Amino acid sequence: MQIRLFQIQDEQIVISLWEKCGLIRTWNDPRKDIQRKLQVNPELFLVGILNDQVIATIMAGYDGHRGWLNYLAVDFDYQRNGYANMLVTKAEQLLLEMGCPKINLQIRTTNQDIKNYYHQLGYQVDDCISMGKRLIPDN
Repeated sequence: MQIRLFQIQDEQIVISLWEKCGLIRTWNDPRKDIQRKLQVNPELFLVGILNDQVIATIMAGYDGHRGWLNYLAVDFDYQRNGYANMLVTKAEQLLLEMGCPKINLQIRTTNQDIKNYYHQLGYQVDDCISMGKRLIPDN
């Protein structure tokens, strides 16, 4: 798998992949998420390409204090081949090059498989509570 930056012509296939992987929620418009990402650290929005097809994604971010990982997805037909690891490793490398000291991520409480996956990569459950506040409803 080759890793490259997201390109705008990837948008529909990326959204379809996120839908297929169950990452989209009704309150998050994936097109708006992509447009916002392209305004902030677009160099941290990566796709995995195999046979000229987008098969995987990761959207990382860095606010100067912490890094974040979002939208890690690998098409079901290509899972368990190390492609997610490749994307996470690349995102971690890019964040480290930016001076990022720590990466945070959020996992839905119902997704035990992804919790186990990240644990195997060395991520630990922090002693904190994730809180949120919507500034723009249904976005």
